[in-house]
Amino acid sequence: MGSYIIRRTLFAIPTLIAISLIIFMILDFAPGDPTAQLPLTIPAEIKEQIRESLGLNDPFFQKWMSWNRLMFINEPLHALDSVTGICVGDCENRDRIISWSSRAPAMDIIYQRLPQTLWVLGLALLLGTLLAIPVGVYSAYKQYSAFDNFGTLITMIGFSVPTFFTGLLAIMIFSVWLGWLPSFYKTTHDVDFTSWSSIWFQIKQLLMPVGVLTMFNAANLSRFTRAAALDNLHEEYVRTARAKGVSEGKVVSVHVMRNSMIPVVTLIALSIPGIFSGAIITEQIFRINGLGALLITAIGQNDIPMVQTLTFIFAVLIVAFNLFADVLYGLLDPRIRYD
Repeated sequence: MGSYIIRRTLFAIPTLIAISLIIFMILDFAPGDPTAQLPLTIPAEIKEQIRESLGLNDPFFQKWMSWNRLMFINEPLHALDSVTGICVGDCENRDRIISWSSRAPAMDIIYQRLPQTLWVLGLALLLGTLLAIPVGVYSAYKQYSAFDNFGTLITMIGFSVPTFFTGLLAIMIFSVWLGWLPSFYKTTHDVDFTSWSSIWFQIKQLLMPVGVLTMFNAANLSRFTRAAALDNLHEEYVRTARAKGVSEGKVVSVHVMRNSMIPVVTLIALSIPGIFSGAIITEQIFRINGLGALLITAIGQNDIPMVQTLTFIFAVLIVAFNLFADVLYGLLDPRIRYD
């Protein structure tokens, strides 16, 4: 297993370099100029000097190599210095990826927005997974029962209705009509875990966005889990386990559920990067200052360095969690070996 992880990690390096080239090429050739948003009173020669300072007139390969140096070397070294205090090289004057719109390091802005995304979208994915797996397995075990039919109805509604509709509907009911919950997420609220009022306010403002996304995630995952469990319930090893006198609860919870998790793990692993990029609509509805909202803002402001950095981070997460899913396959299914 260890050698397999090392091989896959080494293979991921040229993959990420190729991805960075594609991302950089698409965004570099895209129309738009950061100086276009400057006032018209600024002379053309001043705008040209600004373009020179941003490196916009440099050759494409030179700009790409410079960006790779910042992303693969300088930013990790800065993160190492920030987390551990270990300084490698010239920490005071190290170049970093700078956002054109804010003139601040792009990674620092991403670190500031990350907790909001993890609070809302990460919690929604966790709750959706914990709800979907047992519901999906039990629905398969009780196929065509009242529980299965009701679960099918709810999951089809949850998967078919878009989140922007359920989000607006939740705001209308619980904020406008009933007045129970705040209509928008207060990003500036700093949770004080020693104060019950602070914790309760955070719970109230999390209920609607987390509930909307949990319903959507659970609906998709539970149907997938049900289909995988149905395939395993009729396998020979299940009949053999029952013939040996294994209890029905153990047959379902150990044998069926474990083997049903193999395809489900793929869906979960690929859904985890989606918590950083996929719930952009929900962040806009509830005004959550997460990474999805940051990406939309950067695109609107033609902030190419920020868009490049965010897009590449999403690509790194997809590659990393693909490897994570492959490793879990070996833990779930003893027949899978990587030696």
